[in-house]
Amino acid sequence: MKNIVFMGTPDFAVPVLQQLINDQYNVIAVVTQPDRPKGRKKVLTPPPVKVEAEKHKIPIYQPEKIRLEEEYKKIIELQPDLIVTAAFGQILPKSLLDAPKYGCVNVHASLLPKLRGGAPIHYSIIQGEAKTGVTIMYMVEKLDAGDILTQVEVEILESDHVGTLHDKLSVAGSKLLSETLPLLFEGKLNAIKQNDDEATFAYNIKREQEKIDWSKDGEGIYNHIRGLHPWPVAYTTLDGQAVKVWWGEKISTTKSGNPGEVIHIENDGFVVKTGNNIGIKITDLQPAGKKRMTGEQYLNGAGSALKEGALLD
Repeated sequence: MKNIVFMGTPDFAVPVLQQLINDQYNVIAVVTQPDRPKGRKKVLTPPPVKVEAEKHKIPIYQPEKIRLEEEYKKIIELQPDLIVTAAFGQILPKSLLDAPKYGCVNVHASLLPKLRGGAPIHYSIIQGEAKTGVTIMYMVEKLDAGDILTQVEVEILESDHVGTLHDKLSVAGSKLLSETLPLLFEGKLNAIKQNDDEATFAYNIKREQEKIDWSKDGEGIYNHIRGLHPWPVAYTTLDGQAVKVWWGEKISTTKSGNPGEVIHIENDGFVVKTGNNIGIKITDLQPAGKKRMTGEQYLNGAGSALKEGALLD
């Protein structure tokens, strides 16, 4: 039986850990990020992978920085045959990468070399891709640049958002890992070097990137909204106040107006002019200091004074 150390942190990594357990590998330790304060009350909350590991009574390590020698030596001393990572959030030091007999492999949510980085699911939707996928690769000290072992494609539907695509890729990744590891242990895989010239990057989303640019075309704005749903959520401003835009629909329109202008008010939302003839009807929103609400609730309450001609920025 192969001894495996698993490293992962968020929900995406949980099915991968579950698959290793279901496949009856000996998961000798789980390494995950430290508990962090969460929510308005800043409650110290364990990462999802820690919660799952505790269910199976697997020893847990939570180093702030895995690159510190006193931290990674603890993992090396366990003498794992293989380290598997999925959305761990830290780059491993060379001494740790070289330690396991079968190396360190990562489950990455894109078709590498496209979308290296921490937010590949968000960017695949924001960029309007028709497909993405999962890559199993050897880890190296450079971000998501290791040799590729296996890949699987996943279609991105017009209705997909980050939440739905995240779940699809997480399941696809765990299944692909299950198929890959026996071949890896038997020496039946030929790793393929990535073409760095074809690499694109999906670095973590910054606050300023969440704001909607109404001068862009409607298709791009729709992709922006669903590419940030349900986290971290796109936003705009109205009368100087931030308004989270949880969801919107594309609406064909020939009505003139400036980008960001409210050009039509309907029962279940209001339509905003974009840079072309595709308007965005906002149907799910959250004004600053208020709860999330439907477009209808907004127009019958906090937004009852909203008129055509109002300008979002």
